[in-house]
Amino acid sequence: MRVREAPTVEWDAAGLVPVVVQDVADGRVLMLAYADREALEATLASGDVHFHSRSRGRLWRKGETSGNVLRLVDLAVDCDGDALLATVEPAGPTCHRGTRSCFDAPQRDSGPAQGFAWLEQLWATISARAAERPAGSYTSSLLDGGVDAVARKVAEESIEVVLAAKDDAAAEAASASREATAAALAAEAADLVFHLLVLLAQRGIEPSAVLGELRGRHRPPGAA
Repeated sequence: MRVREAPTVEWDAAGLVPVVVQDVADGRVLMLAYADREALEATLASGDVHFHSRSRGRLWRKGETSGNVLRLVDLAVDCDGDALLATVEPAGPTCHRGTRSCFDAPQRDSGPAQGFAWLEQLWATISARAAERPAGSYTSSLLDGGVDAVARKVAEESIEVVLAAKDDAAAEAASASREATAAALAAEAADLVFHLLVLLAQRGIEPSAVLGELRGRHRPPGAA
């Protein structure tokens, strides 16, 4: 986070200032909300973007119930001092409708949210293990083994995922119950995701870089 102290702001008559929120990955505008002095101070102190909820009349930490927090990267004030631009790393969809941006069209027939925001908690734990290396931690022991140890586990887990997927497909082909095979596939996939995140931590690469690559490759329906 680049900002270390509150910028000089021209507050409106209600003591508020509009805040435009922008994704650091590609500049996409995610939302517009309002902040008061309390919200601005909370944002700078915590690194998570806070607003003033005009409907509820209180301080509002974005993502306090959904987990889709906005991690502040930079905060800029416009030339007149009466608007703020918050550049952030979003931990999931920003809009309450489940869309990335509040300016996106509502998603239809996309199914329930998958809970990817929880991966932020897992990454925070892995990052802490990488920094502190506590004794007895499995993650620490992997990291202590260097890139070869972690990469070996990623390769092993990749094979386990393939084998579990084939077992599940065989059960489906035989019209047998998939309860056990589907659960085994989910478990192996969880192991792979975990070890892949550990590998990223070992190499000092943030998952946001991976997400940025995926976003850059994404083409919306109908795009050329």
